[in-house]
Amino acid sequence: MADNQFTTHTDLFDLSGKLALVTGGTRGIGMMIARGLLQAGARVIINSRTADACAQAQHLLSGYGDVRAIPADLSKHEECQRLADLVEADSGRLDILVNNAGAMWREPLETFPDEAWDAVLDLNLKSPFWLVQALLPALRRAGTAEDPARIINIGSIAAIHVAESPNYSYASSKAALHQLTRVLARELGPQHVTVNAVAPGVFPSQMMAAALEAIGDTIAAAAPLRRLGRDDDMAGVAVFLASRAGAYLTGAIIPVDGGIATTATGTP
Repeated sequence: MADNQFTTHTDLFDLSGKLALVTGGTRGIGMMIARGLLQAGARVIINSRTADACAQAQHLLSGYGDVRAIPADLSKHEECQRLADLVEADSGRLDILVNNAGAMWREPLETFPDEAWDAVLDLNLKSPFWLVQALLPALRRAGTAEDPARIINIGSIAAIHVAESPNYSYASSKAALHQLTRVLARELGPQHVTVNAVAPGVFPSQMMAAALEAIGDTIAAAAPLRRLGRDDDMAGVAVFLASRAGAYLTGAIIPVDGGIATTATGTP
């Protein structure tokens, strides 16, 4: 095999010239991913519901690269379409779509309300589907056989193993998102678009703040790697999936959890 058939280590993870959209990119896991993509050379559009959150995150991330923030409430179909129109107007193409925006609702079974299903499913499951629908023409224009466009859905290890907290709609929505990832991967692969999911374990975030304060040490001790997730752990897997390094991977669900879900032993 000729030497020129190999990609250099630097080029393997280089995202220069790429445009990415990271929903929910103003905090937590979304911001970790946005930072990683920026550092790899991509231009990044981030999103949140509020203009204030967008402005603050854009300021924080601007030191890493070219970032733009657009407020939109993605639990609403029309807002997904509006965001997609604004993204497509940027250059007519989109190389990387990261569906990260999400919500969690913890409440005991006896009092778990109807709105806990509607609110969580709309944002965690319907929103990624709506954005794929709206942005598919832009993704198709960006993708080639050698360098497909990328869709990265952010699932959860709560969809792989059963967590102790009562998060019925959250776990169900993420399990559905994992399966939607596989369905879309099969359909969009021939169109030069890969679709994969990342299933994070416990990372420091606003969503997990209360749990980490109460039992963070216990959670870390339960992981084979004996720690919680760090920013670079999430940035790294996103860059891998978005870059040449991950070009031949589609339909995968990748747990990034220190081994918690994949090595669970159950009760003796």
